[in-house]
Amino acid sequence: MTPEQKTSILIVDDDEVYRTRLARAFVDRGYDVRTAHDYDSAVAVAQADSPELAVVDLKMPGKSGLELVQALREIDPSTKTVVLTGYGSIATAIDAVRLGATYYLSKPADADDIVAAFARAEAPPLEPSADHDYKAPSLARAEWEHINRVLSDAGGNISEAARRLGIHRRSLQRKLQKYPPNK
Repeated sequence: MTPEQKTSILIVDDDEVYRTRLARAFVDRGYDVRTAHDYDSAVAVAQADSPELAVVDLKMPGKSGLELVQALREIDPSTKTVVLTGYGSIATAIDAVRLGATYYLSKPADADDIVAAFARAEAPPLEPSADHDYKAPSLARAEWEHINRVLSDAGGNISEAARRLGIHRRSLQRKLQKYPPNK
């Protein structure tokens, strides 16, 4: 690929240190990098010159990363987006993909993880084996994912999430201190 044909990537994260480090890593890999710190600045950058790739943080002040995924899709349907979050759950991953995200990664993710996620999204789907048995998540795992989804919907407000879940705030805090169940 010649210098004039660098792949463009938009990195959107409200954490300035992380955003700068990630941008530097992509510049070192030969990408044409643009950055933004929130929904509005990201939309402005994308409208000026639509990127081929976008890396979007899920939790930002103001409008969320999910809303940004949808806006980027409306600006240019060919933009491929990877959503990053520290609050990973299957429910938010499904929402992100439904809204047009190419892939979903939990933080901390480095440039290699993101490049690999874009590559996996380009790979043809694997054929399921005939003897593949679907293993439903355990009740503990489903509860953990539901709690994190409600907490995310409540904007990280534990008191509000506890009210929505119908449990005491201290009970919710104890549940959040536990590690997620493996299965």
